[in-house]
Amino acid sequence: MTRKNIKSKSLYQVKVTLLESKPPIWRRLIVKDDIRLDQLHSILQIAMGWSDYHLHQYRVKGSYIGIPDPDFDMDVKDERKVNLRDIISIPKDNFVYEYDLGDGWEHKIVLEKILPLNFSKSPVVIKGKKACPPEDCGGTWGYYNFLEAIQDPKHEEHDSMLEWVGGQFDPDEFDMDNINRKLNDLN
Repeated sequence: MTRKNIKSKSLYQVKVTLLESKPPIWRRLIVKDDIRLDQLHSILQIAMGWSDYHLHQYRVKGSYIGIPDPDFDMDVKDERKVNLRDIISIPKDNFVYEYDLGDGWEHKIVLEKILPLNFSKSPVVIKGKKACPPEDCGGTWGYYNFLEAIQDPKHEEHDSMLEWVGGQFDPDEFDMDNINRKLNDLN
């Protein structure tokens, strides 16, 4: 499945959409085609705004890719040995990235374009919409309950939810410059 010692030949423009988010929470990224999936995980954490507190895995055509654990009886390919181009190679190819298996945040990743290497630095976010939900808010259902509470000063959980999230939360916030500064620090 992996291709060792093959240098990046191109850049991939991918769209990452948090499934079940309405309106959609998404990011458009440019990454090298030879990036390992463990490296992609770090990029996705920054791009989406997660804090990497929880387990993750990839679902690709009925297979699981992640960090194998000998304590679990599950066939998981090692993400440190799989490159992005090994699982997607033509536009519209896609797979799922799951983060926080308890809350069940699923992200659909779609290959939109293949670009020449000289197109852009990578990794970089070139567009996106909406803020990432706070960690541990209970999945999509919990997130929308959280938003309802913080947006209604008369809601019984308004004050406690605002305190829990640190005083304020703007669901429309998307700071691409800040995300790209953090991605730049990965290099």
